[in-house]
Amino acid sequence: MTKKKLKSAIIIGSGLGGLSTALRLSTEGYEVTVIEKHLKPGGRLNQLKLDGFTFDVGPSFMSMSWELEELFSSNGLKNPIQLEELDPLYQVYFEGDNKPYRIFKSLDNLEKEFKDIEPNLAAKVEKYLLRAGEFFHDTEDKVVKSNYKNVVDYILKLTRVPKKHLPYLFRNMWSEVEKHFESEQVRVIFSLVAFFLGSTPFHTPAIYSLLNYTEMKHDGYWKVKGGMYKIVEEVMKILESRGVKFVFNTEIVSVANSNGKLNSLLDRNGKTWSADIFISNSDAASFRGQILGRKKFTEEKLDKMDWTLAPFTIYLGLKGKIDSLQHHNYFLGSNFRGYADKIFTSSIIPQKPYYYVNVSSKTTPESAPEGCENVFILCPVPDRRFKKDWDDKEEIANNIIKDLSERTGFDIQSNTLVKQIYSPVEWENMFNLYKGSGLGLAHGINQVGAFRPKNKDEEFPNLYYVGASTTPGTGLPMVIISSKLVTDRIRSDYGSI
Repeated sequence: MTKKKLKSAIIIGSGLGGLSTALRLSTEGYEVTVIEKHLKPGGRLNQLKLDGFTFDVGPSFMSMSWELEELFSSNGLKNPIQLEELDPLYQVYFEGDNKPYRIFKSLDNLEKEFKDIEPNLAAKVEKYLLRAGEFFHDTEDKVVKSNYKNVVDYILKLTRVPKKHLPYLFRNMWSEVEKHFESEQVRVIFSLVAFFLGSTPFHTPAIYSLLNYTEMKHDGYWKVKGGMYKIVEEVMKILESRGVKFVFNTEIVSVANSNGKLNSLLDRNGKTWSADIFISNSDAASFRGQILGRKKFTEEKLDKMDWTLAPFTIYLGLKGKIDSLQHHNYFLGSNFRGYADKIFTSSIIPQKPYYYVNVSSKTTPESAPEGCENVFILCPVPDRRFKKDWDDKEEIANNIIKDLSERTGFDIQSNTLVKQIYSPVEWENMFNLYKGSGLGLAHGINQVGAFRPKNKDEEFPNLYYVGASTTPGTGLPMVIISSKLVTDRIRSDYGSI
């Protein structure tokens, strides 16, 4: 008796969305192959090693940790990832103020931190988070964790959301924090979550204040024991034990064969790859334009979409310790609104940039040699639609490093042992990010839900999408949810095996 051949699936890209989908499909009985352009898995959730220093390339913390737990438990597995909660969550430095503001989950501690500039902060935050929490719980299953047949289906599901939340759809995040808090500093701090979405609070809908709720009330921020790349390593162990195949250093460039459905893809070396179903973990919008040649996703039309800010990242291995830094740190200027208005479209990087600093050696000592510090700096910058040439990346990096040195009182330049800079050019080339956009499509009202590129292709019935630019959106928890949604879609179409 011959054994029934498993249905085969090819996943293009091994970001967390692709790996999570591979895990779910292997549970469903599919024979899975993952094709990855890069030399190793993980996509932006990657790792950089330089002369004894280890850096997280992109994501530096986990939030909504229950989604990571769901990924393993729903596949009959014990979660192998050890998480440790960060407290304080992060600290924020404002220009001209040497003392940072520490952000605690404890509202009593938070109120003490801001007692001089925002009276009765605990009560104000409680009220703000109550509103955000209600929205989160009223929409999580109905909207975020839901597939849509079409726009009408999406709108019908929105009608099931209590009407009291409608104003959230028509306000930006800044107007929401402005209603609840008096001091500019507190308003800025509570709107920083917009930057996690690759945008600014003036362009991000108020609905994303729900992220304040998940960070301060519902879950928190977590570091991964052993570094963020441990997530990739542990998922890879499981996938390899299940017989999932990985092909690295291989880039898919076009469709090789189709006749109403997708039969095979072509890589850059001229090899074809065939399967029963295909899942793209590449950007859902640019893949349709650049690989499939769809008219709705030409370069001209892609350029008109709203994309998230590009990352400009610096990785520094330093001799010595910077005592004033913690695991997560923000360094901000004094003109938040003016800066946010210009950063999207300016071709000139401001002399006083805003940036984020992660020092994982504070909580993971093995990521740097003894007596040393690993410093990861991320500065949001315009994507390559607006600034095409990044030959000035050394000058930009030195400007940021100089600012950080002055504000921490630590001579970074003379204590640098290793240094690596990734401009939007490197991010685009390494991870196929459209024009260097760090987190894919932005999250304006016209680019969320059913208005985001769908996770099932419009023409090929056996082609699907997972990741940041399809539903539900960007961020590690969201792409894990995305993998569940696309697997539900495939199960509905083809069943389990």
